[in-house]
Amino acid sequence: MTIRYWVAAALILTAPALAQTTGPAPAITQPKTTVSAPLTPAPSPHALTADDVSAYFDGLVPYAMERGDVAGIVVVVVKDGHVLFEKGYGYADVKSRKQVDPKTTLFRPGSISKLFTWTAVMQLVAAHKLDLDRDVNDYIDFKIPPAFGKPVTLRDLMTHTPGFEETIRNLGTTDPKASIPLETFLKEWVPTRIFPPGQVSAYSNYGAALAGYIVQRVSGEKFEQYVERHIFAPLDMQHASFRQPLPKSIAGDMSTGYDLASAEPKKFEYINVGPAGALAASGEDIAHFMIAHLNDGAYGATRILDADTARMMHGTAFKLDPALPGMAYGFYHEDRNGQVIIGHGGDTQYFHSDLHLLLDRHIGLFFSQNSTGKPDARIRKSLFIGFMDRYFPAAPLNEPTLKTAKDDAKRVVGRYIVSRRSQSNFLYLGAVASESNVTADADGIITVSDLEGLNGAALKWREVAPFHWREVNGTRTLIAHVADGQVTELVTDDFPPIEVLQRAGFWQSAAWNVPLMIAMAVMLLLTTLFWPIKALLRWRYQRPLGYTGYTRLAYRWARVAALVDTAAIAGWIAFLAMGTSDLTILGSRSDGVVTILQALTGIGVFLTVATFWELRVAFADKARPWWTKATDVLLCLACLSFCWFAFSLHFLDFSLNY
Repeated sequence: MTIRYWVAAALILTAPALAQTTGPAPAITQPKTTVSAPLTPAPSPHALTADDVSAYFDGLVPYAMERGDVAGIVVVVVKDGHVLFEKGYGYADVKSRKQVDPKTTLFRPGSISKLFTWTAVMQLVAAHKLDLDRDVNDYIDFKIPPAFGKPVTLRDLMTHTPGFEETIRNLGTTDPKASIPLETFLKEWVPTRIFPPGQVSAYSNYGAALAGYIVQRVSGEKFEQYVERHIFAPLDMQHASFRQPLPKSIAGDMSTGYDLASAEPKKFEYINVGPAGALAASGEDIAHFMIAHLNDGAYGATRILDADTARMMHGTAFKLDPALPGMAYGFYHEDRNGQVIIGHGGDTQYFHSDLHLLLDRHIGLFFSQNSTGKPDARIRKSLFIGFMDRYFPAAPLNEPTLKTAKDDAKRVVGRYIVSRRSQSNFLYLGAVASESNVTADADGIITVSDLEGLNGAALKWREVAPFHWREVNGTRTLIAHVADGQVTELVTDDFPPIEVLQRAGFWQSAAWNVPLMIAMAVMLLLTTLFWPIKALLRWRYQRPLGYTGYTRLAYRWARVAALVDTAAIAGWIAFLAMGTSDLTILGSRSDGVVTILQALTGIGVFLTVATFWELRVAFADKARPWWTKATDVLLCLACLSFCWFAFSLHFLDFSLNY
């Protein structure tokens, strides 16, 4: 399953950098790294050499680019403190035929930017200027509202467990004049906390941006300047920047972004949550960063972290389940084939990247593409899986299927909603409409609609331990958590430990909400369309309506209700569809549109009373045929359904925060 909301880009402007002392932080100790690596490594026929890696990627990447309609890709592999392989494929700019240069071409690695933010946090922790377990309100000049009786801490932010709901509004823009300073973005709206801190993984761009703001305030330096001085400079990263727009010295090296290589180029993406995703860097500069982390904070003769702090950062800070890889401090564990791996993915609208560090092997892999490409390409996932299976294969698993597989499968079947979601605003619709559906066959083999293989087909899972399923003919694991005899959530190593699948309650289940939504829309649309059509037919054949007085008023106002509801539905669909294809639409420039749609929704809800009026009049009129009364019943039910969705999905909330 992919993360459902990708970050667009926007500009981080300066905010007051007020140094703040916090008192001594607890001493940093080196915890025991606890990771789940249940697979046994197997010998590989392929040695990880520059020649073999070159042959592998040269054979795979050009084909993947052509199939996926991707303009350019950079791949970097580091080993034992050195760059083993780095190469650019395709074009940084299609029109000018400028080729990708791994040393100088800048890519936007999206949320991989967070690793630099978390590294900065750990530097300040080591300097006793930050405490991972202190209330973040002690470091900022505004307040995170209280909830659940627990404060949010930096540890919560680093493990994506602060409990914030998803934020989308104003994440990105392509217009530098529409960019928002980081401080302004953070203060405009603090996302609702929907989970107790430290308990539920729910990936948060807001949380990472907040951590960057804390670095800025405590260090007394603007965030981008702090990173330049304390990370870029020691690592000799001369082609990297968080600044937006880019410095003139490297702006000419920026790769163009594309939806498809065959389509028009896109404008530079600005990120309002800069510490969460504004980095631009070359492949070789990312290599320096990987080498430093693989070498416990050291790069050559310099250090960005002391060894104990680096090892702590790479260890496990939070686990969804003891049998699965967990969250490190900012990195997430993605252990595979018996190897201990930490990493992070990153996406802007047009750039898509992955970074993986095989800690015990001192090997790092970075990949970035400058085009979204076709949705079925799955280039990143196939490159990582292929790399691991080629150079670090796992011995096959011989696990019998549990005898309780059929019974346990029945208990896990149902609908699940992702923890990373908007819940207090109209984007909650996205979470409900995209619920995962778990099904089971006659043999107890289960499938989860969002968990797919590289071929796009749903993975099949068989139970190998109580409520533990293993991928059929594979190595991935799926675990169901049970409370009071009921399955409450699903966790898996098929995607990073930054979100979980929670059992959908009856009222939020898409199993009946989506069909009801479709039926409602069809009924309202047909009523709206047939109103003028029937009027024209009556005029053409000289057959007047036959209703007078309040009877005519009831009939007409009921149709007006259908018209308003239909207009509101069409407006919301158009707005959200445009926002899905271009996240920059989901921002301040659309506030007027959102306000109009909310008002239209409110009018539609109010006019529902007209359908009850029409229904009462219709059933009081014994001369009316039954089919017109049935139509009035269906219209009334459709309008009631509209009210249900207006309230349950928060389309009637007169707020511009989402």
